[in-house]
Amino acid sequence: MTSRVGAYFGSTELPGEQQAALRRARRLEWISLAYLGTGVVLVALVMGSSQAMKAAWIEDMLSLIPPIAFLVATRAAARHPDRDYPFGRHRSVAVGHLVASVALLTMGVFLLYDSGSGLLTADHPPIGTMQLFGRTFWAGWPMVAVMVYTGIGPVVLGRMKVPLAEQLHDKVLHADADMNKADWMTSGGAILGVLGIGIGLWWADAAAALFIAASILRDGWGNVQHAVTGLMDRTARTVDDAAEHPLVGRVEDYLDSRPWVRAHDTRVRDMGHVFHVEVRFVPVGGTVDMARIHQTVEDLRAMDWKLDDITVAPVRSLAEGEADQQV
Repeated sequence: MTSRVGAYFGSTELPGEQQAALRRARRLEWISLAYLGTGVVLVALVMGSSQAMKAAWIEDMLSLIPPIAFLVATRAAARHPDRDYPFGRHRSVAVGHLVASVALLTMGVFLLYDSGSGLLTADHPPIGTMQLFGRTFWAGWPMVAVMVYTGIGPVVLGRMKVPLAEQLHDKVLHADADMNKADWMTSGGAILGVLGIGIGLWWADAAAALFIAASILRDGWGNVQHAVTGLMDRTARTVDDAAEHPLVGRVEDYLDSRPWVRAHDTRVRDMGHVFHVEVRFVPVGGTVDMARIHQTVEDLRAMDWKLDDITVAPVRSLAEGEADQQV
């Protein structure tokens, strides 16, 4: 099966543009894992007792989950349908999205409690001095330098992932890109917290940690909502879940233009990277033409690579209770 990875999602062969996008997305995710991994190590070495640094360190570790989820999900989704999984493994993307989202939400709640407790108890985190190459300096400066390092790279990587997520219709990759693009806020908040301690504002550290926790919580909650509604077979939406996917309207417009279709009902659900389309239609005159049905399936499939599994069924009526009465 490994030879099919990169060319297929289930039984759907990717067009050349999407194949290139998938290869590039995989490379970016491996680069992200390496970059974020070095960030996690560096933050752990310098964070001391700063709550803001601890929150940033935990977020950096959480940031490793979406790239891993993407790499695992795309490999699983590439496998051909079989008897155990006759519809393919496209849902692996939705599962990865949900896992990453729940991890974000859970850690956001924990950090909100932990940071809030530090603020309420007026915890004064000390930042002392350290020696390096025979020189003594304030330990806050290495913290600031590490935060600059962990803030710049993910922002650049995130902006590079957004167009790839749209090309592949991959919500895990899009959620990862959103997290990466927002990392500058985490790093900036941690820097302000550390500098606040340096000028005597003991509460700045806890306040910065609260800001980071709120950012993680917001990302987690939004992504959990999108992941759950996707698993509930909501009508297919754009990769950022901002609106109904344009392909839904294009399918309906196509059916409206068929003179032999008196009425129709269309359902389009998002299976991960691809859509499953179910069309029920009432034929004009009650006569079924199998050649027309076959042509409809072919026309819809040619409309976009994401229209993967298409069922077109004639019915006597679209009225409730009669919708499943096939002609």
